[in-house]
Amino acid sequence: MSNYPVIAIDGPTASGKGTVASLVAQKLGFHYLDSGALYRLVALASEKLGIDVKNAAELGFLVPKLLISFNNNQILLDGEDVTDAIRTENIGLRASALAVHPEVRTALVGLQRGFRQSPGLVADGRDMASVIFPDAVLKVFLTASAQARAERRYKQLIAKGISAKLSDLLQDLQERDARDSSRGAAPLVIAEGAKVLETSDLSIDQAVKTVLDWYQSVIT
Repeated sequence: MSNYPVIAIDGPTASGKGTVASLVAQKLGFHYLDSGALYRLVALASEKLGIDVKNAAELGFLVPKLLISFNNNQILLDGEDVTDAIRTENIGLRASALAVHPEVRTALVGLQRGFRQSPGLVADGRDMASVIFPDAVLKVFLTASAQARAERRYKQLIAKGISAKLSDLLQDLQERDARDSSRGAAPLVIAEGAKVLETSDLSIDQAVKTVLDWYQSVIT
């Protein structure tokens, strides 16, 4: 692995890790990896091709064929802007279902590590600190209560004009947490040496400042 510094931020669904990670990356001038988007891209592409989420082998073969690029705030799949398409609840559930397969996770490892470039990287996901970047200079496990996360997701969807039911979102989150934590391949865990950041009662700015302060403390 290269010597470029990595801040690895893991956490459960809707914990706010993506927002925090992207803002930390902006503040530091680092690259940003939204690893969850990669799984969502596989979910979208496989759905379009009619590949069953249980077909681990075919899903694994699909990954290297995908043409993925992150262009500013746009996410492109085979040249098509799919930024919004991959953020639907349906694709999120599909991504969680196919992420249990070792074949898919293994196929994505090299792709994810390729984001580690000068001057540094902030990566968020489920196994950034535990599997993909075990030598990260700062490991953060960012979490919040299931209720707080469901309420955040509900507000996000309503703001986008997407109808949602809070009780359904809460149930989906709890089921996804259980699946992510119990899967055999790279389960959602607090990596050794990771700092836990509970954000139920924190603003985004407070969470970002905390991570930046932690980073400064480890590099000075």
